[in-house]
Amino acid sequence: MSLLRQLADGNFLSGEELAANAGLTRARVSQVLKDAETAGLALERIRGRGYRLLEPPNFLDPAAFKARLATLDAERGIATPVTIEVVDEIDSTSSELMRRMPRRDVHGVVLAAEWQTAGRGRRGRTWTGVFGGSLTFSLGWRFEQGAGFLAGLSLAVGVGVARALEAEGFAKVALKWPNDLIHRHLKFGGILIELNGDALGPSATVIGVGLNVRLPASARKDIPQPVTDLATIAGKKAPAIDRNRLLARLVAELSDVLRRYASEGFPPFAAEWQHRHAYQGKVVRLLLPDGATVTGKVAGVDASGALVLADGPRRARFLSGEISLRRA
Repeated sequence: MSLLRQLADGNFLSGEELAANAGLTRARVSQVLKDAETAGLALERIRGRGYRLLEPPNFLDPAAFKARLATLDAERGIATPVTIEVVDEIDSTSSELMRRMPRRDVHGVVLAAEWQTAGRGRRGRTWTGVFGGSLTFSLGWRFEQGAGFLAGLSLAVGVGVARALEAEGFAKVALKWPNDLIHRHLKFGGILIELNGDALGPSATVIGVGLNVRLPASARKDIPQPVTDLATIAGKKAPAIDRNRLLARLVAELSDVLRRYASEGFPPFAAEWQHRHAYQGKVVRLLLPDGATVTGKVAGVDASGALVLADGPRRARFLSGEISLRRA
């Protein structure tokens, strides 16, 4: 993606110049530019002049991230103990941090990518990203406790992401159990928690977050569910979304959430999560991992983050599955 950064000023560059500057073959340059167009970037070609981006993306920039994070830390009166890495292209930011775990400590490492070739969601699904139109990052974090204590972590992270987005002006952000971010029942983001450690602890986790910032129609048609993006949520009159500013806010808020979770677990977040749950009090259908389905009214979540469904006076709790509104 370094060749796309060459085009960020909106000026024309020939294919030969792009190839030489990026250390790529001319054929590879052509393929990367074709992929960029597929991902939603508007590219202009003129014979004899070369290529230019009509709307250069807001590239992720560690310096801009650090500057904004320093401002937020000064406002909050607390330091955010993280380091930031930005890569143009990677298979998956979460996969990379998981690969690093056996060799080094990833606690407090934020790895963000412009483009993921194998971004992942829950249950092995592919996460569809758009170059310059997505915000995908992973954060490593260490806990002294084990897997049982971390059962509600994805829900607490959802609360942190929602808080950060609202602080940046995105209204009516809602959550869907267990890890979806939605607006008016349209998904615009997701959370993936991966764990490495003993049952009783300590545990090293990788927290992956993916957000649709600007999702063109060409990308939406490949997603098998109704979706939206932050640009739509913000509205047509809103200023352009600064992804570096947004990333800094997300990381600052998540750092606060994770530190509190480490000492108190999920209970301090349960009431807020239920308040934000789009399906709270609604009758839903729950698809279980074994393919079975259960129907009931969402009573909330318990202290571990398990979903509680009510069927008359009976209550049942579920640790995994996917919910949808039951059709009348």
